[in-house]
Amino acid sequence: MQGLVTKSTGSWYQVQTPDGERYNCRIKGIFRTKGIRTTNPIAVGDVVDFEIEPDQETGVISHLHPRKNYIIRKSVNLSKQGHILAANLDQALLIVTLASPRTSLGFIDRFLVTAEAYDIPAMLVFNKLDLFSGEGLEILADYKAIYENVGYPCFEVSATKGTNINHVQDTLKDKVTLLSGHSGVGKSSLINALLPQLDLRTNQLSEWSDKGTHTTTFAEMFELPQGGFIIDTPGIRELGIIDIEQNELGRFFPEMRARMQDCRFNNCRHINEPGCAVLDALENEEIELSRYESYLSIYNGNDTRA
Repeated sequence: MQGLVTKSTGSWYQVQTPDGERYNCRIKGIFRTKGIRTTNPIAVGDVVDFEIEPDQETGVISHLHPRKNYIIRKSVNLSKQGHILAANLDQALLIVTLASPRTSLGFIDRFLVTAEAYDIPAMLVFNKLDLFSGEGLEILADYKAIYENVGYPCFEVSATKGTNINHVQDTLKDKVTLLSGHSGVGKSSLINALLPQLDLRTNQLSEWSDKGTHTTTFAEMFELPQGGFIIDTPGIRELGIIDIEQNELGRFFPEMRARMQDCRFNNCRHINEPGCAVLDALENEEIELSRYESYLSIYNGNDTRA
């Protein structure tokens, strides 16, 4: 039988058949994914073949169908391996908060680079709008300007108050969308606003760290009434870049990609080379300094700061 992986708890996978039946499945023997080393060979969003066991309630996954894409991060404990967040995505949505907890520009940029590397359109959702002071709204405007100028859609919402949730709903229609972000940014609250019947558990921020406690402990896919699916993933403290070569990195910054062909040298690193169109644009304030600093940080391997 063929089915869609809708939940992954590490050792068991929930697989849904085209007619809506769901089975808890495990992997058959040693299951390896060609070409990539990952801690999870099967991810939410994967299409698999499985065989139903004699109990008629569980199954064994025997085959993974080719993926059109996936989003991967460096494994926290095994730096040479990756962890696939989700597969077969139409878009990715990063939930951002400016405080409690703070989402850094560097973290946003690493997420966007990862999405670019796997050809997944990305958007930013700035949550907790109801908590913003006047100064906070000014910072929000600055953040939005950075990313909208590069071409990334941005939304301002309050998941708990329901503010502008309809704009997000329209964007999700008929798409498979990954939801990601730090713990505590309101991912579960946003999903509750989109799908009130789920009533997902939400936690307060940890008092000692100002970081969110992990409400979601495994990845899960939910169907939307207007069509499409959202994939909820555990909160990410750090986002390590994996499988991106230094000489490819600039292509995953759209504002750099648009200028690279004008560099004097084909192998320009955009660091200190003469005739570098990227550095010229940076000097003319056509490229945001924070974005260029993120490029240097990732280029030099300093890519896991929260």
